[in-house]
Amino acid sequence: MAAKKWLLVVAVASLLFVHAAPVPAFASSTPYESYNYNYWEEAVPAPAAYIPGRTISGSDLGIGEFLEPADMVVAGSGLIYIVDSGNGRIVCVDDQWKVQSVITGFDNAGKADSFKNPSGLFIDDESNLYVADTDNGRVVVLTKDGDLLRLIEKPQSDILASDFKFNPLKVTVDKAKRVYVVAKGVYEGIMQFDENGSFIGYVGTNKVKRDYTEFLWRFLSTKAQKAQMVLFIPTEFSNIDIDAKGFVYATNIDPDSREPVKRLNPSGEDVLKRFGYFDVRGDILFRRVVGPSKLIDVKVQENGRYSVLDANQGKVFTYDDEGNLLYVYGGKGNQTGTFKIPVAIESSGQNQLVLDRGKSNIVVFEPTKFGSSVNEAIGLHYNGEDKLAVPIWQEVLRLNANYDIAYIGIGKSLLMEKRNGEALEYFKLGMDRDGYSVAYKRYRREVMKEHFGTFLTVLLILAAAWGAFKLVSSRRQKRMLTMPGFAAQSMKGEKTP
Repeated sequence: MAAKKWLLVVAVASLLFVHAAPVPAFASSTPYESYNYNYWEEAVPAPAAYIPGRTISGSDLGIGEFLEPADMVVAGSGLIYIVDSGNGRIVCVDDQWKVQSVITGFDNAGKADSFKNPSGLFIDDESNLYVADTDNGRVVVLTKDGDLLRLIEKPQSDILASDFKFNPLKVTVDKAKRVYVVAKGVYEGIMQFDENGSFIGYVGTNKVKRDYTEFLWRFLSTKAQKAQMVLFIPTEFSNIDIDAKGFVYATNIDPDSREPVKRLNPSGEDVLKRFGYFDVRGDILFRRVVGPSKLIDVKVQENGRYSVLDANQGKVFTYDDEGNLLYVYGGKGNQTGTFKIPVAIESSGQNQLVLDRGKSNIVVFEPTKFGSSVNEAIGLHYNGEDKLAVPIWQEVLRLNANYDIAYIGIGKSLLMEKRNGEALEYFKLGMDRDGYSVAYKRYRREVMKEHFGTFLTVLLILAAAWGAFKLVSSRRQKRMLTMPGFAAQSMKGEKTP
């Protein structure tokens, strides 16, 4: 009976899990799992790259509790802005968490105006604030002192429906003052406005992934049946950010998408590099009852790194500019460092900040020795200083011998120094087949060049020896044929008919 119960438990567990869950590591020092994925897409333990330092709430700031905060931005000056949606205000603090200002409204042509459920914020190079004032259907542009510069309201265009409702959720601005807006219910892409607030068009439309079985079924269905079917509608973008070169990073919440993160050039083309072992889409292994990652925010960091926030599992995934997953931290829970409903991620100096709407607070994460070393080595590689990165990568390997990216980093440095034979070993350890192929070709050419003279000499000697042997054998055979005794013996041995 006990054996049957045990088999039943195993059967139920096998139905609940598609993949094995990642292996927890260093659980004594962090309240979440620390791991990464290897070439075989297996979750392997890794040291924690970031650990929670403290949490900040509205009460800690002395301004009352946050109510459903929705966004957070760190300006170039270091000031931190929090969008306190439920309270209809923008809270500004410095890097020491001292309140600098609280913006609850502004003067609009002589009349007092206020925000209604603001959801997004961006600070440009001139410290101007772009507020996505969602329920008021506009983007409010303010100076750093809170004075109104202009409003971007419902756009007028022939490509928009007459009943179109403009409810901006997220906003970002490039150096040319073009304004990019993620709007509620807009599936055509990211809305783009010029510096005067005039609508230009859409950028970066998500491609629809067709289900051909449903497509065939729709073809055979009646009009009434078709009306009940789900339409092939593109996925909405969930958030946007912009890098120093003017490329727009965007996330979408489609759990089936293999490209939930995009890097859009000015033409709207996705140019995100995906050279890692697997797709840039958060967790590779996940529990079926939890589901895949749902990416709701992206933060572009220095030296090509960027982090994405997974609302489904409460994790932060950080990648380098080539699409390699560097580290993972965070999780769902009630402990410090875990989240209830995470909504935004930002960087403040070396620290990373995560805004939790469920707990109405901000969690400050501080880098560990491992995380700092990885960031430093990635920065050196990004700036073309691979040789300087080698000792840093060696320190990373001392902390985590399973970190494949470190082996690849050292291999690239050795390749640049034309130490191809040594580079082969590191590319092999890092499972970098492309790097191994390049190093092998160069090493083979190097060996051939070094030993070509010896090889050619040996070949000529062997050829001369073979020629001499053939010549001696031929002459000896002719000499024997001309000998009388040998000719008579040959004749005697012939058979007569």
